[in-house]
Amino acid sequence: MSAPLENIARIKVRSLAALIEAEVERMIMGGEIAPGDRVNENQLAVRFGTSRGPIREALRSLEAGGLVELKPNRGVFVRSISLQEACDIYAVRAALFGLAGRLCAKRLISGQVAELEVLVRDMEQAAAAKDFDSYYPLNLKLHDFIMEHSGNPVLASHYRDLVKMLHLFRARSLVQGGGLAISNSEHREMVDAISSKDGERAHRAHFAHVMRARERLTHSQEIQSDIKTKKVS
Repeated sequence: MSAPLENIARIKVRSLAALIEAEVERMIMGGEIAPGDRVNENQLAVRFGTSRGPIREALRSLEAGGLVELKPNRGVFVRSISLQEACDIYAVRAALFGLAGRLCAKRLISGQVAELEVLVRDMEQAAAAKDFDSYYPLNLKLHDFIMEHSGNPVLASHYRDLVKMLHLFRARSLVQGGGLAISNSEHREMVDAISSKDGERAHRAHFAHVMRARERLTHSQEIQSDIKTKKVS
């Protein structure tokens, strides 16, 4: 095979691997493959009608993003995150989100702030109805909007990797103790801070929001642990 044809073949493999990576990530995020489950390369190869080469490349990329892990002599597994690991990830995420808030306070124009305000109002309605299934996608959209408009693609990329790692672990922690309404009051403070163009205030609001989410997570885990202990006893 000539050099140009070899280059084209490599590009095709990388493109296919990227498509497979996106699909496997969707399967993990949607719960089709749960934390701790083995990712079967042969089954994926059959499912996607390809050799194992693109599958392995896709899994290596997912491993770099923290969603799967290679266990020697056992295979590739969806990563299971302990409570301590989740808390550590939240601390890093808070630092990144605080910086994004500061940058947005300097960058966002009135029309963009208005988009955030609409999201907050929609979440208020969902919180009042205790409608988690409506609230959660809006929550993700608001956070992603802030990262997207921070003007720092590297910051946004690292933040999104952390969100993916936490996705299955943390989602329902928002519900504990009226968490939807509490979380959304924090969103309101974040948007107000951005609107005021006060970078320091925006940094504090965004950082505190993530750290309070970590507190809600640990509280929910403590409650679940107590329930399990009582059932056993």
